[in-house]
Amino acid sequence: MSAFKSDFLRTLSERGFIHQTSDDAGLDDLFRKETVSAYIGFDPTASSLHAGGLIQIMMLYWMQKTGHRPVPLMGGGTGMVGDPSFKDEARKLMTPELIQSNIDGIKQVFSNYLTFGDGPRDAMMVNNAEWLLPLNYLEFLRDVGQHFSVNRMLSFDSVKQRLDREQSLSFLEFNYMILQAYDFVELNKRYGLRLQMGGSDQWGNIVNGIDLGHRLGTPQLYALTSPLLTTSSGAKMGKSMTGAVWLNADMLSPYDFWQYWRNTEDADVERFLKLYTAMPLDEIARLAALGGSEINDAKKVLATEVTAMLHGRAAAEQSAETARKTFEEGALADTLPTVEVPGDELKAGIGLLSLVVRAGLAASNGEARRHVQGGAVRINDQSVSDERRAVTTADLTPEGVVKLSLGKKKHILVRPA
Repeated sequence: MSAFKSDFLRTLSERGFIHQTSDDAGLDDLFRKETVSAYIGFDPTASSLHAGGLIQIMMLYWMQKTGHRPVPLMGGGTGMVGDPSFKDEARKLMTPELIQSNIDGIKQVFSNYLTFGDGPRDAMMVNNAEWLLPLNYLEFLRDVGQHFSVNRMLSFDSVKQRLDREQSLSFLEFNYMILQAYDFVELNKRYGLRLQMGGSDQWGNIVNGIDLGHRLGTPQLYALTSPLLTTSSGAKMGKSMTGAVWLNADMLSPYDFWQYWRNTEDADVERFLKLYTAMPLDEIARLAALGGSEINDAKKVLATEVTAMLHGRAAAEQSAETARKTFEEGALADTLPTVEVPGDELKAGIGLLSLVVRAGLAASNGEARRHVQGGAVRINDQSVSDERRAVTTADLTPEGVVKLSLGKKKHILVRPA
C-alpha cells in the first residue's frame, strides 16, 4: 500500500520504519478505528540495550505519539532459553537473578521515550515470565505444541541457516519460536494486544504467533517489521570502534553517545534523522540538503536530538558544548570522559599501549599499536610515534590531567587517583 490513512502507519512509512506487514489494509483500518495496543519484545541479554535497538524503541514512541498504547515486553521467561535467530551458536544460559538484574537495567531507558500509566494510551511494561514460568509442560505440549509443524519450523531461515552450516541447534533453542508465538496469544488474551512489531529477522517468529492465535481463537493478529539497519559503509548499527554503543549512561557517557551520532556518515544523515529523532520532516529535508562542510551542522543536530531524547536536553547540549570547546577551541573540557589511574602507577610510568586500552580507545595492545603506528594517537594534542613510550606525571597539563586522543574525535582525560 503506497498511502496509509492512519496516522501511525503513515508516520512510520514516511520515516522509513516499515519493511513488511502481514496485512497493509487490515492493519491500517485497525489503527484508524481503534486505540491499538502493540508490543515489541526485548531480550535481557545485557543490563542495557544498545543503539541497534533504538529503531524498535522509536516505533513504540510513535505509537504513543499517534494515540495508541505501546507495550515493551521483557523476555524474563524466554531469556532463560535464548533466541537462536541467525546466531552461530547457542547463547550462554543466564540465571533468573541475572535476567532480573538485566531487566532492571533495561527499564531505565523506556521512561525517556514513553509515558507509563493506567490509561488506555499509557505505555505498559510486561514480563513474559508472568505466564511462561508457571506453565505445565505436558499441558503446553498438548494444547500448543500440536499446532506446530516441525517441517515448517525447519524451513525458517533462522533455523535453516544454522543447520546448513552444520552447527548444532539444541532442543532448548528450538522451543524458542514456540514460546514467542505463545507470547503473542497470551498478550492478546490478557491485555488485548493485536500487533507485534520487531526487526525483519523476527518475521517468521511473529507470523507463527499470528497462526497460533488463529488456531486458538484470538481475534485477527498482525505483524509489522522494520528493516535491519547498517550504516552506508555496511557497519552494524550500535557498534563503534571501541565496542557497543550502550543506552544506559552508566555504561556509556552522554558525551560518547553524542559523539557516536556526530560521526555518522554523510550518506546516512537524512535516514537517521527520520528514524532516530522526532524532528519535522520538512526540517529534516532542509538539513539533508546541506552540502559540503555544512553537512557537519546537520550531524551535530542529529547527535544533539538523539542524545536529548535519551539523556535529556541538558546533557545533550552539554555534550555539544564539550565537543565545540574540544574541537574548535582545543580546550580541555571538564565534561570529557575521564579514566583514573593510581598516582603511584602514573609516577612510575604506564606503557602507552596499555593506557590506550585502559582508556577504552582500543580493545587490545595489538590494536593500540596499530593506531600508534598509523599516527592516530596523541598525548596533549602532540602526535606519538613511539609505541614503547611511557606516560608519566611529567605529561600532566597545568590542569592536572593527560589528554589522550585517538584521531580527531575521541579524547579521554587521564587523571591521577
